[in-house]
Amino acid sequence: MAGNPFRHSIGNTVIEKLAEEIDKTIASSSIVLSSNIQKHFGPRNTVYLKGNLIFIDSSSLEISIFATNFRNALVITKYRLHYMNSNKEMIFRYDNASHHPEVSSFPHHKHIQNKVIDATMPSIKDVLNEISSIIIESR
Repeated sequence: MAGNPFRHSIGNTVIEKLAEEIDKTIASSSIVLSSNIQKHFGPRNTVYLKGNLIFIDSSSLEISIFATNFRNALVITKYRLHYMNSNKEMIFRYDNASHHPEVSSFPHHKHIQNKVIDATMPSIKDVLNEISSIIIESR
């Protein structure tokens, strides 16, 4: 999801390309121990991607992305990227649920510890890089 993750002009198969790009990014990551991403392709060029990744330190990332093809542009309407340590305690979560109108990036935001900060939707590659840094720091 290079560039703006909310609108991509990447051809007629934007939904399939999104799923392929996520699969390739995960497959090329050296920190992913296992991956279970389900793809539910719906009517009117929509896809719901849901699943989790387990990392080499037993931490995990839950992924939920709902996207649609609007005039040959990818539009991600809902997302949740929830990273937890091996005890299932949240380390961070990116999402666009509309429950934090106080952030300037509303509805997009990031949960870290006991606070919510401004954020935009990161690419899967950016999230994996962030997780990699956390894993390296904890060793």
